[in-house]
Amino acid sequence: MLPRARWVRTPIVAATVTALVLAFAPAAAAAPGVPGATAAPAAAAADDGGSVAVTAERVAVPAGPGQPGTIDLDTSLYVPASATAASPAPAVLVAHGFGGSKDSVDSDARELAARGYVVQTWTARGFGASGGSIGLDDPDREVADASRLVDRLSRRADVQQDGPGDPRVGVTGGSYGGGLALLLAGYDRRIDAIVPVITWNDLGQALFPNNAVPTGTSAPGTPAAGAGAGDGVFKSGWAGVFFGSGGRVPAGGDTASGAGSGSGDESGGGFGGSDATGGTGGSTGGGADGGGGVGGVGSGNGAVDAGPAAGGTGSSGPAGPGTSAGSPGAVPGAPSDPVCGRFARDVCAAYGEAARTGRVSPELARLLRRSSPATVTDRITAPTLLVQGEQDTLFGLDQADANARQIAANGTPVSVLWFAGGHDGGGPDSEVRARIADWFDQHLRGLPAAEGTTGGLAEAPFAYQVRSSVRARDDTPTGRTVLADAYPGLRAGSAPAPTTALPLEGGEQTVVHPPGGNPSALTSLPGLGSALGSLGSLGGLSGLTTPGQSARFLTAPVADAIQPSGAPRVTVRVARVAGQPAPDTAVLFASLTTLGPDGRSTLLGNAVAPLRIAVPADGSPAETTVTLPGVVAPVQGGSRLLVQLSTTDQGYDSGADPAVWRVGLAGDTALSVPQVPGRTESAGTVPLWPVLGIAAVLAAALVAWLVARLRSRRADPADDDVPDDAAPLVVGGLAKTYRNGFAAVSDVSFTVPRGAVLGLLGPNGAGKTTVLRMLMGLITPTAGTMTAFSRPIRPGAAVLSRIGAFVEGPGFLPHLSGAENLRLYWEATGRPPEQARMAETLEIAGLGDSVHRRVGTYSQGMRQRLAIAQAMLGLPELLILDEPTNGLDPPQIHAMRELLRRYAAGGRTVLVSSHLLSEVEQTCSEVVVMHRGTVVAAGTVAELMAAGGGSSFTVDDTGRAAAVLAALDGVTDVVTGDEPGVVHAHTGDTARADAVAALVSGGVAVSAAGPRGRLEDAFLELVGPEGRDVEAAQGQDVEAPRGQDAGGTP
Repeated sequence: MLPRARWVRTPIVAATVTALVLAFAPAAAAAPGVPGATAAPAAAAADDGGSVAVTAERVAVPAGPGQPGTIDLDTSLYVPASATAASPAPAVLVAHGFGGSKDSVDSDARELAARGYVVQTWTARGFGASGGSIGLDDPDREVADASRLVDRLSRRADVQQDGPGDPRVGVTGGSYGGGLALLLAGYDRRIDAIVPVITWNDLGQALFPNNAVPTGTSAPGTPAAGAGAGDGVFKSGWAGVFFGSGGRVPAGGDTASGAGSGSGDESGGGFGGSDATGGTGGSTGGGADGGGGVGGVGSGNGAVDAGPAAGGTGSSGPAGPGTSAGSPGAVPGAPSDPVCGRFARDVCAAYGEAARTGRVSPELARLLRRSSPATVTDRITAPTLLVQGEQDTLFGLDQADANARQIAANGTPVSVLWFAGGHDGGGPDSEVRARIADWFDQHLRGLPAAEGTTGGLAEAPFAYQVRSSVRARDDTPTGRTVLADAYPGLRAGSAPAPTTALPLEGGEQTVVHPPGGNPSALTSLPGLGSALGSLGSLGGLSGLTTPGQSARFLTAPVADAIQPSGAPRVTVRVARVAGQPAPDTAVLFASLTTLGPDGRSTLLGNAVAPLRIAVPADGSPAETTVTLPGVVAPVQGGSRLLVQLSTTDQGYDSGADPAVWRVGLAGDTALSVPQVPGRTESAGTVPLWPVLGIAAVLAAALVAWLVARLRSRRADPADDDVPDDAAPLVVGGLAKTYRNGFAAVSDVSFTVPRGAVLGLLGPNGAGKTTVLRMLMGLITPTAGTMTAFSRPIRPGAAVLSRIGAFVEGPGFLPHLSGAENLRLYWEATGRPPEQARMAETLEIAGLGDSVHRRVGTYSQGMRQRLAIAQAMLGLPELLILDEPTNGLDPPQIHAMRELLRRYAAGGRTVLVSSHLLSEVEQTCSEVVVMHRGTVVAAGTVAELMAAGGGSSFTVDDTGRAAAVLAALDGVTDVVTGDEPGVVHAHTGDTARADAVAALVSGGVAVSAAGPRGRLEDAFLELVGPEGRDVEAAQGQDVEAPRGQDAGGTP
């Protein structure tokens, strides 16, 4: 059934597009800036006489402990015009992520400068054009460098000072830069506020996590607290990414050009992001987010940290050491180790040991501990806003949870914000970025906290985003933000995070770890977890576990929707299997997946929780509490939650030894799911003014539609005035010519009588579909008339409600059943449900019980029948079908033929477009033949078959008869029939009686002669051999040329 108001679609779509352009154009024209900035965005982006002056400078800092001399840091200072000696401004240090440079955070710096801050950026040692080697935020190297930049700020008159040598300064950064912000606040008491983004608390725990602790171990009451157990599992995937992007120096590199492998900022900038490894630099350019190509190595040798290191920006970047030191742009002192690249030697050696053994050595543990904020969180007094990503397999929510607990224990103001992104997702949206700036406004500039916040803080003590399926223009996830009055369990005596217990089902199961850990499960890839995780909902990564390697435990379907917001926990038992190999410890990977009512699965957080469990040798089970990855994920009612424990995962080193384990639940274990309540603040990232603009334009379109509909009702005669004998369809002089002069249809006229099954026949490209689209008001004819039941057909005409149609393929929602698709379609027409006559339609269509299965499981034939059932809804008096047998096999075609006959048997009318001659012959009672956009014949099937020029002769000698007929002028296509004694021929203009006389004269006895009766003969007679040329050349019916609408205008 055709919706009557479909005509209004074009103006509404046009109005919507116009609204989007007008509403978003101002935002697109503005320079990047934090919402609420006081300076004009365009001016803020300028550095040549505008409101922000940017000065690049190389700053010398000590090379490091035990190293002589200095190295240079590549720095930039952003000074707004409002910052003067008379009116000094607070300062903010913006640190970049791993593999990046100061260029990675340029937009962040400009945003803050536009807000009135003096902003200092720099390229950390070992990256880009800065010297030195990478020490992983070493307190004596990277942290000391940042402290010296604070010293420089203390000597500037345009920077606000709290005392001699003590500037008013905050620090922010993403990932590697976020760790620097925390460490600097712990080592330098001059820091006044920090906002670390998607960073770590304990680097050893982050890279060697173990989420299993013995049962009975007390756990913090915070929502995302990790287990924090030692002897973890090596996160080899992410570790390899970082070591590979740490500035490799290729042997025999181009020392003059600086060719090498640069890498982009894994945090995507100072405020975090999703570019896991960035780009790859080269001789002509650097990394995607700032790291230039690393300089090549010459024949000489430079001591590590002895001077400026290799790096730079492509062809103009600095060269490596050695004989090329005198080349343009050469920087002496670059490391020449092709294995370690720009990593410090001790870091490189410790990583190599971990890569070989898969275990953390004492030396690596010491290095990682030294670079961990956990060592200094008890000293941090600067108000702290912790921003962590909900899609992050590198630094999960547990790392921010630990930072919050440890810093809050000092009495320091702490707020926690989880956003719908991270290392595996998008960067912080405009709302989060505004919250970061608001935090600095309160704690650096003394501005009051926003109305409605708790505890006098600029931000709610705890907020988390709930992701939606919509993404913003910059591919940032959108959603709503939930605000809570407290971060549960953070302060002494505060209530722990509320949890929901969901009983699990599943007995003991045996799982196998293959030798070498191969094949292994694939749940995520570093930096691509969110993108690949979306495939899981379509049966992708969520299902890529290897058979025999996983134990599965399911909850019952949840009655109502729940919203996990934190790290769920479950208690399990692991034991050896008698007679089977097993090492001293079991390495397993726990994950949580939702199984929706529609059968789709989603791996929550796109993450797994690694476990290393000491298992008794006597065969008794080890009972352990497992902390699953921290997540924020709405779970709809009717869904199940699946806990899986697998023996392998490609992101981790699961060991090389084969093992067999017995895994089960500990007693009547339930899955404990944290749910932190709160109030919804916003719908995330949707700008107010664009929304209002769209609403205004759509309201105007609605008014126009209502006015036009009222006019249409007055113009249309009442349906009850239709004569009983009115033809269902009459077409007269129909034509369609496009703006370029192409005539798709010319002077098409025909009538469809009541109760007929009329076939619109023609080769591909004849214009059949164009005619059908005009009949349904989808495109506008250039000339001609169309009436249905004596009423003119035009967009929005009331008579369209009496027509059902299926043209150019169905569009169904694959996750819904056939019945649900039909119900939703009928609801879209706006007509009462009882008028759908659903039961009768399904009986005619013959779908049976299959109508209750998901459409995604249907065969092509079932989809076609469902599409025709959709057109039949309401049992319209006229049914229009375009190529209904396309893609069907012979049994399905036969079923379709019977379906159409049953429908027409009730006195209704069917118009079928087809190029299959045999189907039209067997299905239709009337035929209209089109060729090259015009009607070349019309009538009953019998009439056209009789006019086809074909004859059949029953003779005693078929061979002699064929020779006689072939010798006659005008007789062609002589063939012997399948039945004995029958010869067929196309007699054309030769009278059949003359052919019989010739046969008798030739000594052939003729017992019968008559028309052959094939529609094919009539068709070829009408269209000629060029009909086949049209089919081969065009392949499909003519439609509007690309770039033109129904009216022939661009």
